[in-house]
Amino acid sequence: MHETVAKNWGAKMGGGSGGQHGAWRAGTGVADRSDQKKRPGVGDSSRDEDRKRVRRTLQVMMSRGGWNEGMIYVAGLDGGGTKTAVAVADETGRIVRTFASGAINYNGHDEAGVRRSLREIMDSISEACGGLAHCGHICIGAAGVSNPTVVERLTAEIRACGYEGELSITGDQETALRGALDCPYGIVLIAGTGSICFGRNEAGETHRAGGGGHLIDDGGSGYAIGRDLLAAAFKAGDGRIPPTAVTELVYARLRVNSARQLIGFVYDPSTNKRDIAALAPLLSEACAAGDRAALAIAEGSARDLFELAAPVIERLALQDGSLALAGSVLLNNAHVRDALVELLGRSYPGLRCVTAPPDAAVVGAVRMALQSRR
Repeated sequence: MHETVAKNWGAKMGGGSGGQHGAWRAGTGVADRSDQKKRPGVGDSSRDEDRKRVRRTLQVMMSRGGWNEGMIYVAGLDGGGTKTAVAVADETGRIVRTFASGAINYNGHDEAGVRRSLREIMDSISEACGGLAHCGHICIGAAGVSNPTVVERLTAEIRACGYEGELSITGDQETALRGALDCPYGIVLIAGTGSICFGRNEAGETHRAGGGGHLIDDGGSGYAIGRDLLAAAFKAGDGRIPPTAVTELVYARLRVNSARQLIGFVYDPSTNKRDIAALAPLLSEACAAGDRAALAIAEGSARDLFELAAPVIERLALQDGSLALAGSVLLNNAHVRDALVELLGRSYPGLRCVTAPPDAAVVGAVRMALQSRR
């Protein structure tokens, strides 16, 4: 199969004409050389170079279990606050490629950075599928799409990359729910860089809480925890709270040694929410040491996340349903997770809490893309 594909594609590329295969060239970086007949002396060597590029691409694809001739593929994207996870699957649901790229959230990143990330992603999808023409559906679950302009901008950028297939863009809470429970019904509570809770009941009713962004919302998120750790270190420095292990941990991570330098980091124009959220893992270390300030932050985060879940549970009458815990905070910080589960258990003893797999959102995006084609 692969040898046949290689021969066929080599013959098509060797012909030197653009036509219907131009999209594949654009997706893999092979230049269109439709004018070579008008340029004596360069056609043969250029075709040889094209053939070599094609062979290299095919070898990479074959070694990675890549595309098959005639197969249609789908791609799922999980656009989180700090990075984008991508999975490409064939029409049988077999994952053929996974990779990560930069963030595609316009609410927290500049337009040039988002454009650069999207182009890298589309190039990699093209390579995995043997050209964008072989990708039948791309499903994007992304943070920040509640902003009405975001969907339009994402769509425009993806179309500008030459993709003409089906495209669906939804909130990452939708894809996370589908991936975490393998079912369209239930609740997912996400605490990553940001935080949000989303649910759907069997009647098809939905409700969400949170997801308002780091400036007005995102309680219990990685950003909120990072901000609280910075505040604890600062307050301990001027005596408002007792000395805390948080100070040493934060200072060491940021390579500062004074409250003045801490302020400099926080208000430096180059510091973004990702930099603040990156401090969140320090909470686990401080909690493990029994630090009172850290334990208070963990308990407060659990309460904030409970406040997100409660209205979704109540509004959709899912007191006896399933709730998936997702996102880096809930997957990696046992103190926050355990405190939250205890709060949920007290109020909703019939609720089943499960830990979502780390790739739940991207797997959910693939499942939604596949379902749309059936």
